[in-house]
Amino acid sequence: QVRLVESGGGLVQPGGSLRLSCAASGFTFSSYTMRWYRQAPGKERELVALIGSTGGSTNYADSMKGRFIISRDNAKNTVYLQMNSLKPEDTAVYYCYGGGAWGQGTQVTVSS
Repeated sequence: QVRLVESGGGLVQPGGSLRLSCAASGFTFSSYTMRWYRQAPGKERELVALIGSTGGSTNYADSMKGRFIISRDNAKNTVYLQMNSLKPEDTAVYYCYGGGAWGQGTQVTVSS
């Protein structure tokens, strides 16, 4: 079955960086666009970034442009989200989506 497992979340100070990973299995990873979403407390889940199946195309939500970088390694069936210049408003649970399934999420907390 399709399985997505996120990792790399944690507590970071404002201005810091984190790299999230999402390991996929159970589907042909290299054929699918992959997406990162996030959901902050009391807010709706929102799209953070997406990457095409080959990694040749990416798209970002406006508030993440220039700070976040999505990438993928099809040999490892893994998608990444490099998050730089983190702000307190980036605090959320970050989810990976692809192959018709969601991961369990990883908590990112930006606080001093």
